[in-house]
Amino acid sequence: MPADMKRTIAEAAQVLLTDRRVKKLTVKDIVEQCHITRQAFYYHFEDIPELLRWMIDGYFEQVLRRAMDEADGEAGLRCFFVLAINAAPYVEHGMKTNYGDELRRLLRQSFRKYFDLASRHRDMYPNCPHTQLEIILRYHCEAILGLLENWTDEDTERLDEIVHTVYHIMTADIPPWGGRK
Repeated sequence: MPADMKRTIAEAAQVLLTDRRVKKLTVKDIVEQCHITRQAFYYHFEDIPELLRWMIDGYFEQVLRRAMDEADGEAGLRCFFVLAINAAPYVEHGMKTNYGDELRRLLRQSFRKYFDLASRHRDMYPNCPHTQLEIILRYHCEAILGLLENWTDEDTERLDEIVHTVYHIMTADIPPWGGRK
């Protein structure tokens, strides 16, 4: 039952971060919340950053699966935005803890991984050399992270327009460097 215990530990951390709004997340708090021993925690996770990574990876697997199930890339991007907006309160609370910097780094890695897999799945940049693709994906990740970090209620009302604009930017005809004149 390791996966179930991992989930139990993750749920305890989530409760501490969101419901109790702890500023300093500790192993002690987590094990008390889910009524396990420290040894049980360390059996499943090396440390709290590994726990956070596991939680984020699991969430982004769901996001990727749902987005890739959509009929087209724009609908998939909309799904991504909706799921990211729904996760925002949890992320916001997590950023205010002692693991805020680690969480920010993990989110950037997850966004990058998501956009890499999504662009390959949708074959978005078939003619781009690897070096150009790396820059394009980094750019998209940072741009979308920036949008989400400053997201407003008005943005939520204009979600379809924003997604359409972002998707158009992402899929504009980008020739490989060697093909420019």
